[in-house]
Amino acid sequence: MPSSGLTEIKWKNMGYRLSKIYTRTGDAGTTGLGDGSRTPKNAARIAALGDVDETNSVIGVLLCEDLPDDVRTLLLDVQHDLFDLGGELSIPGATLLKSTQPAQLEAAIDHYNARLAPLKEFILPGGTRAAALTHLARTVCRRAERAVVALAAIEGVSECGRQYLNRLSDLLFVLGRWLNKTAGSGDVLWQKGKNA
Repeated sequence: MPSSGLTEIKWKNMGYRLSKIYTRTGDAGTTGLGDGSRTPKNAARIAALGDVDETNSVIGVLLCEDLPDDVRTLLLDVQHDLFDLGGELSIPGATLLKSTQPAQLEAAIDHYNARLAPLKEFILPGGTRAAALTHLARTVCRRAERAVVALAAIEGVSECGRQYLNRLSDLLFVLGRWLNKTAGSGDVLWQKGKNA
């Protein structure tokens, strides 16, 4: 695992590389990793990195909605964490997330879930636009988690990163319910046999 100093140097150098957007170095189907190595664009590491980036992007769309300040602050923190997780994935062996970060998500889950009625039925994604986008972010996050687990089966990945994605999808589920509740619309319940 690279030392934190080495990782910090790589992050600083990345800022300089971003001044030129196209490099043509990926035209042959490979892409550069943060450690300077190249890998195929269809590699498991790049798939995981892309799914984490997509999760972050969907949360960015969610942040365009009118959200309570506490939820907005929480999701902005999540975006920074996801960017750090992307950094971990782009520098094999790096660890940027702290072991305490999944527990911070657990605390947020407990906080919002305590305000909700116990869930006795399956729910459908929907209700308000913000809640529907939160469920969309949840499903993309689950895909990112699957991609990171698949990568971990063949290469080293931090356990904290896998745990973070697992807790994040749970948080997004709870936030979807909570956003519907605060909007006065409540959960959209699945109805057994509705179309049978």
